[in-house]
Amino acid sequence: MSKTAPSDRAEGALLAIQGITGGKQSDGVSRLIYERLRLAIISALAVKDSLSFSELKALLETTDGNLSMHTRKLEDGGLIRCRKKFSDRVPRTDYSITPKGRRALEEYLSHMEQLVKSMK
Repeated sequence: MSKTAPSDRAEGALLAIQGITGGKQSDGVSRLIYERLRLAIISALAVKDSLSFSELKALLETTDGNLSMHTRKLEDGGLIRCRKKFSDRVPRTDYSITPKGRRALEEYLSHMEQLVKSMK
């Protein structure tokens, strides 16, 4: 196993940090997921095909208003999809991740992996 020179590790870390902060991105879309709750929403939807508003609220232990605000931002950015329907006359809101949202999450995770590798 070869060791990486400190200057190479530092360069790798700086590139990873630049990617995480959106320094290389022109559209800034994936920057939407950098907030803790939005990252949790995207991560949950990447694992499960669809989650209701109530399921997300319970899973993330947050308020209606907080969840509404963050899901709206993710929806406006095209990272998640919102479907509203009625089930036995009760309104139900379901969320799912879009291909764009999955790519944003994968990019974020890739940058984090680069940062972790550069720190070892």
